[in-house]
Amino acid sequence: MMTTFDRLSTMLIKDYPSTPEMLTLDTPLETLGIDSLGLAELLFNVEDEFGVTLPTQPVPLPTVGDVVAYIDALVVAQSRTAIQGDTAATTAHLRVS
Repeated sequence: MMTTFDRLSTMLIKDYPSTPEMLTLDTPLETLGIDSLGLAELLFNVEDEFGVTLPTQPVPLPTVGDVVAYIDALVVAQSRTAIQGDTAATTAHLRVS
């Protein structure tokens, strides 16, 4: 199973001038040529790749590791929300039945 870092690295290698050797958790995004506009584009692609919805407020993400941690946090939070919603819907259905 690919890790978040692996999946993000694949995206970065495809879309930005980078190589696997360049990418570590400590790699600054700016060394890959990713400015604030590029980060917005990257995050739109992250939404599609990871099936998450990004909040509207900006978050400082200076390194690849920061992006990985952000994605992981979103996946966990949104998975919990989905599970809680499913549980509430099932409970409501059982009360009605």
